Amino acid sequence: MPVVVFRRNGQTYRDEVKANTNLVVRAGVKQFPFPHLRYECGMGKCARCACRVLSGSEHLPAPNWKEKKQLGDRLDAGFRLACQLWIEHDIELAQDDETPAGV
Repeated sequence: MPVVVFRRNGQTYRDEVKANTNLVVRAGVKQFPFPHLRYECGMGKCARCACRVLSGSEHLPAPNWKEKKQLGDRLDAGFRLACQLWIEHDIELAQDDETPAGV
């Protein structure tokens, strides 16, 4: 089972999730081990769930058109939309309050 390390505002949360897990979907049904994930629409329209991928990006698929539209140049800085990621491997993500909601 993939291990997710989630960092937000100086705190670190770590837990296992089932393979093929979408963190925003899990948060929406209150089955998410990281209650501090910031998200809203879950459809790639608002970018509130934007996170920096600190490790594990090599296992992620290429950004889709929603991520390209919402994140633009921030993709090069390692940002992804959590709502568009289905976790299959260990990953470490960071989401800070300094990250603008409309990234």
